[in-house]
Amino acid sequence: MLLLGLDLGTSSIKASVVDGSTGKLVASAQFPDTENTISSPQEGWAEQDPEMWWNCIQQAILRCNATGKYNPKDIKAIGIAYQMHGLVIVDRDLNVLRPSIIWCDSRAVEIGNTAFEAIGAEQSLSHLLNSPGNFTASKLAWVKENEPRIYGSVYKIMLPGDFISMKLTGEITTSNSALSEGIFWDFQTNAVSQNVMKYYGFSSTILPDIRPVFSNHGGLSSSMADLLGLQAGVQVTYKAGDQPNNALSLNVLDPGEVAATAGTSGVIYSVSDKISYDPKSRVNTFAHVNHQMNNENRLGTLLCINGTGILNRWVRDNIAGGMNYQTMNELAAKITEGANGLKVLPFGNGAERVLENKTISSTFQGINFNIHTNAHIIRAAQEGIAFSLKYGMDIMAENGTKPSVIRAGKANMFLSEVFSQTLVNVTGVSVELYDTDGAKGAALGAGIGSQYFTNPKDAFVNMEKIGLIEPDALKLNAYQEIYADWKMYLDKKL
Repeated sequence: MLLLGLDLGTSSIKASVVDGSTGKLVASAQFPDTENTISSPQEGWAEQDPEMWWNCIQQAILRCNATGKYNPKDIKAIGIAYQMHGLVIVDRDLNVLRPSIIWCDSRAVEIGNTAFEAIGAEQSLSHLLNSPGNFTASKLAWVKENEPRIYGSVYKIMLPGDFISMKLTGEITTSNSALSEGIFWDFQTNAVSQNVMKYYGFSSTILPDIRPVFSNHGGLSSSMADLLGLQAGVQVTYKAGDQPNNALSLNVLDPGEVAATAGTSGVIYSVSDKISYDPKSRVNTFAHVNHQMNNENRLGTLLCINGTGILNRWVRDNIAGGMNYQTMNELAAKITEGANGLKVLPFGNGAERVLENKTISSTFQGINFNIHTNAHIIRAAQEGIAFSLKYGMDIMAENGTKPSVIRAGKANMFLSEVFSQTLVNVTGVSVELYDTDGAKGAALGAGIGSQYFTNPKDAFVNMEKIGLIEPDALKLNAYQEIYADWKMYLDKKL
């Protein structure tokens, strides 16, 4: 059975076809070749055009088909992973009413903070497990307050993956996991939060039909099947945010298991069976993909650093002269730990939840024109990214998450020896690397949702570990000292 996975990222879209019987990748393709841009009409804003995503999805699927490695008509289920927390709104004709306000947009921070106070800290945290912050519900409240004509035309609101599913099938659906990441979900009533809907003045009619993550979210329409060369009626059987999906792709489904990714943003994601929260909402808890499956709690606690891969890309484009990432990684590896005193804070991509939604910008401290080269800056940036994850993991530890090992796909920042070694040495936690990614995970999710696999674990029986990065006992103290100096600099900025 062939399974199609789509990964709607911030920078690009990837499509992968997986053979469900072996779990092996048959073909994959990405679009575009260069990274998609983020529009920022005002400081702190971040938007992308959903129709641009849809065009990229089409092109990625057609590129995958063009490999000739499979018959597209043999694809039997579709899964979708997508950038989290975004807001897409459409009218009754299913036309997009405005650009999507995406995950790293900061405009709704104060709206969310006011809602948190009005609803009450105890009520918000015990029921929503988070402050409304700048999540999807607060972004919609911003539209209601600042763009009343657009809000008056809203038929349905969606997360980005719901929009792509709508384009494929014509049906508009969502899940408890998606609504929880938008801060619409009440974990005590196991239903849409009436507190949030009432406070913001939202009608329940604007929400999509709620279905389980692993279920039928609609069949491929005839027109879309003709456009994409697929079989009409093929069902979308899985939709999940990119970080829960990344955890799924790494078989991180049970309490105590931890996943990581370091693409545009950097994330540590831990699974628990306890409905709990961080009192300051510096790390956030959402429904995992298998929450309430078999009536068991499965919550994902998410540490997100906005400015990770995007910092690495900025350094490439503006400091490293556009050289490829492999060359950058090789240059960084030639510089000693600590980059000769150069420190970089990677917080230049909007408000950081780990910093209590402060926007402090990225800074470079200690540049010496007689010592430092572009190689030092590359290394300091990658170390700064690893240190920011360590900072967040310390917060997760306060809330009971103390991993013995982290699983990650060998991709993005985990292709860098400097970043990977810095992360394991500063945290003291080993990282296992696997040959997987979001698109492959989405394909396997489709197999679970279509019941090709009798239970989620069956989808990963052929998963192979391809690498293990372990802390170097001789360097642990040195990295702790470098980190302590970096954290002291961060504390001064805060």
